[in-house]
Amino acid sequence: MKKNLELPEILPIFPLPGALLLPKSRLPLHIFEPKYLAMVDEALQNSFRLIGMLQTKQTSAVIDKENLYDIGCAGRISNFSETDDGRYMITLSGVSRFKVLKVVEGFSPYIKAEVNWRDFSEDQEKTKIDNGFDRDSFFSLLKKYFAVKGLKTDWESLKEADEEIIVNSLSMLCPFDVEEKQALLESKNLKERRKMINTLMEFSLHVGAKGGLQ
Repeated sequence: MKKNLELPEILPIFPLPGALLLPKSRLPLHIFEPKYLAMVDEALQNSFRLIGMLQTKQTSAVIDKENLYDIGCAGRISNFSETDDGRYMITLSGVSRFKVLKVVEGFSPYIKAEVNWRDFSEDQEKTKIDNGFDRDSFFSLLKKYFAVKGLKTDWESLKEADEEIIVNSLSMLCPFDVEEKQALLESKNLKERRKMINTLMEFSLHVGAKGGLQ
């Protein structure tokens, strides 16, 4: 088995509610705030090129260490471009989840944190096959959910994708709330994440059938 990459103890943190990154998935980001432009500049200067994505517990404009979740996912800057006015368009490729041990105090304009990777060593390994994944049943439910939510997708391409891409892409892109997305991130493995997506979609359809708010 290929040895896992050595990962840094300190990560720059990009807190963003509702923006979920998962291992082996990609997240495009538009960076324009000065402090996060500085974060990208610094990340590009080291060999890791990692940024830690963390969701916030509230949608308040004030972001501090008190309203950050302690589990996030680090992504490597795998692609970037700079606009004429100095903004960045970057893509993060998910590497591994992490747990925040403490926020590093200092003069950085953005948050840095000491992190631990120990509980998520499987994130860098080859995904185990989920023998309980019933594609026909899953896609039947998914089509009903997309119809209710008014969502569209390329169904042929989605059906041809492997399970990990399907489950992680839906976790990131479906309009689940912040708490639900955090629960998906913290799922022990792909099988548990797939089960949770099923539950979330079934609950949403049940609420809709009862005349609840969508």
